[in-house]
Amino acid sequence: MAKNRKVPGRKIVRSTAIALAAVTLALTAASTWAEPLSEAKIREITGGVDKDAIIENGKTSENWLNYGLDYGEKRYSRLNQISTANVGELGLAWYYDLNSRRGVEATPIVVDGIMYVTSSWSIVHAIDARLGEEIWTYDPQVPRDYAEKGCCDIVNRGVALHKGKVYVGTYDGRMVALDAATGQPVWEVDTVIDRDKAYTITGAPRVVNGKVIIGNGGAEYGVRGYITAYDAETGEQAWRWFAVPGDPSKPFEDESMARAALTWDPSGKYWEAGGGGTMWDSMVYDPELNLLYVGTGNGNPWNRDIRSPGGGDNLYLASIVALNPDTGEYVWHYQETPGDHWDYTSTQPLMLADLQIDGRERKVIMHAPKNGFFFVVDRTDGEFISAENFVEVNWAEGYDANGRPIEVPAARAKDKPWETIPSAYGAHNWHPMAFSEQTGLVYIPAQGVPLTQLPEKDFVQDEHKPFKFASNSGWNLGFALNAVAPEAKPYGSLIAWDPVNQREVWRQEYLSPWNGGTLATAGNLVFQGTADGRFVAYDATTGVTLWQTPLGTGAVAGPSTYMIDGKQYVSIAVGWGGVYGVANKATETVGPGRVYTFAVGASGEKPKDVAMQAGELVQGVEYDPEHVTAGTGLYVSSCAQCHGVPGVQNGGNVPNLGFTDANVLRNLPDLVLSDTFVQGGMPDFTGRLSKDDVVRIQAFIQATADAVRPK
Repeated sequence: MAKNRKVPGRKIVRSTAIALAAVTLALTAASTWAEPLSEAKIREITGGVDKDAIIENGKTSENWLNYGLDYGEKRYSRLNQISTANVGELGLAWYYDLNSRRGVEATPIVVDGIMYVTSSWSIVHAIDARLGEEIWTYDPQVPRDYAEKGCCDIVNRGVALHKGKVYVGTYDGRMVALDAATGQPVWEVDTVIDRDKAYTITGAPRVVNGKVIIGNGGAEYGVRGYITAYDAETGEQAWRWFAVPGDPSKPFEDESMARAALTWDPSGKYWEAGGGGTMWDSMVYDPELNLLYVGTGNGNPWNRDIRSPGGGDNLYLASIVALNPDTGEYVWHYQETPGDHWDYTSTQPLMLADLQIDGRERKVIMHAPKNGFFFVVDRTDGEFISAENFVEVNWAEGYDANGRPIEVPAARAKDKPWETIPSAYGAHNWHPMAFSEQTGLVYIPAQGVPLTQLPEKDFVQDEHKPFKFASNSGWNLGFALNAVAPEAKPYGSLIAWDPVNQREVWRQEYLSPWNGGTLATAGNLVFQGTADGRFVAYDATTGVTLWQTPLGTGAVAGPSTYMIDGKQYVSIAVGWGGVYGVANKATETVGPGRVYTFAVGASGEKPKDVAMQAGELVQGVEYDPEHVTAGTGLYVSSCAQCHGVPGVQNGGNVPNLGFTDANVLRNLPDLVLSDTFVQGGMPDFTGRLSKDDVVRIQAFIQATADAVRPK
């Protein structure tokens, strides 16, 4: 079995690799390439990927040309060579090392045996999917000290492919077009409107009508959300649409912003903090209606009483918005969480389908956002059809006939903690869901991660204050998190949901939250990677487990499936991470980022993973007990978002400091006040923390480890 070669560097064009692959192909009976995989051949293949190709491929699913397979992003493959009858015979065809240790969230794009996938730090890999061999790698050289400018790990969800170019959004906010055959940059633009703000890109771009479209992240830090379209050939900006209004003393960009401003209280000067509404993930396109649908993000700060003291719906936060993809003009919206107060983003994956509802066919959008309700909305005009909770919910009793939530008053308490269910982690986060046209069911990676929110008094934007969560890295929530311990327990589930009757059909329970995206196929299968390090296939109708294999580490990304030379393959990119996976894990082994590819009858050897040490709590570091309280506040404001609670959480792809080596803890001031770990994404806190501050943090870590040890 082949695996990839490891090649360091910014951008590698593997001409020799291509030549060697051609020789190997000539000697490999399983391969039926008529020509060597030359640059010319790659250009020929990828040059034919356009709007018509994506639409035509939707009829067969032989390739995986778009992030969610087709424009409607149902992640339903019409391939049935792998089925309930033979899925138990799946074996490993090949694996490919992504050479990464942080989160991997990309869905592989595949066309005629050529795969494009991204890893952490926005690195793009082009792979010969027949052999699992590298064609080229492109590293956009994201500055490693930029890591702290994103809330949720240094991740990337993939690329777009169009007419011989591969498009990737970089973590530091650039859009880069690459030659699909060589990995050489063709053009690059800076998408960030204000470099003094913490804007990032983690989502996969989409190409619609010759325009490559991308949104940005950063709402926790204080930014104004927007989405931008660029000419796919030249990189010239075509249009930009903002999700929330700007300074009302200045002209609004368009009528949609003027209308939105009526739903915000200007006494909160929301524009100074940006307002939020970042469109950092979901986009889908309807070619027939020529409408682009985007999901918008949370408010900034989260606490509406701070950003808009007089209340209001705060358009267009937490909404589905329809735009004209040619002009960026607003067409309609449906707001799922008016006056968002809980980080209930609507950026989770959208899906388009035609459903028989009340005796007539409706063109709908199906959506399971963070707030715990499954929505069915008419995609022609935004009319609300239905919404039912797919998990336990305590912030609202349901939705009325007009599509507005019936809120529980206590959920907006101004002076007491509230354990919101679902929490800001979401009942469903960015992990893709799938819709089977065969079963009529949607397969949702559902979850619960407990959290309490206590409104912050005397809030000041961009102020570092002890006990103010992640404020030393620029977070602005308007809430203290877990000031009172939550009562709920964490869980993860795979839910098969009937979107017409709005009810659960079956469920699989998991060891942990933060399980991967789903894939449904005409073989009556559902595939999903799990937080506890498995890749599983279920009977799509009944939920019975039919096959599973270990992956060596937790999986969060969505898989893809495709045909090569008449044979069906299933691939999944693996690498544990994300906002939950940074500080928590559910596996006993550690593996680097990899792409695994499976086929019926394959028998490749799996890589060996390193068993995780149980970990002993740090001990023996001397400290002054008088420093512990101050150290607690500084730890919460500077460290907790990545390292978790010492000795209580077990560490994810970032170590938990309760289990660190004693010598490391003794030298903590020298390590924190330097760039020692910057290549891994650890910031240098010089100028933000003093040596005395770090000594206090040191005391908190050792004292917490000592307190946890007897338990």
